[in-house]
Amino acid sequence: MRIADKFRELKAKNEKALIVYVCAGDPSSEDTGKYVHALVKGGADIVELGLPFSDPVADGPTIQAASDRSLEAGMNPDVYFELAASIKEQVPLVCMTYYNLIFRRGVETFVKDCAASGITGIIVPDLPIEEAEDILKACKAHGVDMIFMVTPVTDRDRMQKIFSKGSGFLYIVSRLGVTGARADVARSTKEILEKVNTTLPRAVGFGISNGKQAAEVIAAGADAVIVGSAFVNIIASQDNVEERLEQLSRELKTGCSGQ
Repeated sequence: MRIADKFRELKAKNEKALIVYVCAGDPSSEDTGKYVHALVKGGADIVELGLPFSDPVADGPTIQAASDRSLEAGMNPDVYFELAASIKEQVPLVCMTYYNLIFRRGVETFVKDCAASGITGIIVPDLPIEEAEDILKACKAHGVDMIFMVTPVTDRDRMQKIFSKGSGFLYIVSRLGVTGARADVARSTKEILEKVNTTLPRAVGFGISNGKQAAEVIAAGADAVIVGSAFVNIIASQDNVEERLEQLSRELKTGCSGQ
């Protein structure tokens, strides 16, 4: 499913989107498939399937540890695309990874492999808009969305470049720093949503971990919330994982409805 189709479907139902992240292969590919199913059952609308990299510069300790566990278990791009192809949930899949892996495989080959395995969007935190022409060209050729990030310090000129070239949704980083669950929703979230003037769906991530926070972000004007570390913490605990993932996904989706 394409990301735009999902947002149209949600708009017709007057719903906002829950976007979830899991690190592929943590602790195994088989487990990842089960975890994605639990998240979608709970209400997840879009799944970011992380392709782990040894130096995930945008990620905090929680996702760094998940990446380490996945890599130690044998995850690599070949295994990753096999895993993605095996996931049959009726939601868009998005690859979140770092540019070194894309460059090493070959930009055209990587994007083509995404499309062939059912991945319809790509997020690359360490790829600036000014250096993204190759992957944008490949994404356009293969029908894959290239999703860019904006942060509280992104200036208006760079935002306009991102708005004009990105697709799928806009990833709004709600605070400076790395990923990780937080106890509060940053004031910068409201400020950046006020600055972001785009027709792309606005999805807010970094720090959201419960339904109350999700509701606050939606109330501030977001079209979607993105949650990762809170789910990865559950996976790391290895305690009743599927049930707890589904439960938190349902709580967050309820929060996306403003409740």
